[in-house]
Amino acid sequence: MVNRGSLTGPVFGLRREIDRLFEDTFGGDSRRTGWAPAVDIREDNKEIALEVELPGIKPSDVEVVAENGVLTIRGEKQSASTEGSEGRYHVVERSYGSFTRSFQLPTGVDEQRIEADFADGLLTIRIPKAALAQPRKIEIRKSGSQPAVQGTPPRSSSTRGRQGTSETEGETAGSGSANRGPK
Repeated sequence: MVNRGSLTGPVFGLRREIDRLFEDTFGGDSRRTGWAPAVDIREDNKEIALEVELPGIKPSDVEVVAENGVLTIRGEKQSASTEGSEGRYHVVERSYGSFTRSFQLPTGVDEQRIEADFADGLLTIRIPKAALAQPRKIEIRKSGSQPAVQGTPPRSSSTRGRQGTSETEGETAGSGSANRGPK
């Protein structure tokens, strides 16, 4: 029986209704049942780690998938209570049902080496950072030095506008090949 003098029942009921209203109004996922586990995300020089609170959930009820740069955590928290066998509930504040949380992975992480551990209701997902390509200095050559691609002579500025016209018999401008023979 609910004590009408206490604000606990009505306040939590009102809050639950307001949360549901916001979830429905502002694009909540229709597959979700109104709860999502809390997540902490930390980063250091070697990895990004997600710590997901999942009390009362078995590791077999949780799925972690990394696909196309998105890390998705899915699971379901089963209700352990059955109405009638243990009496009647007056206040239910714990959430049950399925959940989905998705996170966009940043560039520079190694998706193939992601690891997950589950202990004491805490799912820890470790995402190692990939070795970043080191910048390299590119040498700039002086004008008139050896061409960048071997075997292709540089074009002179006097022949660029006349490609396709014959300079001498059997040679076209810009072909880079002398004495190809008659066409």
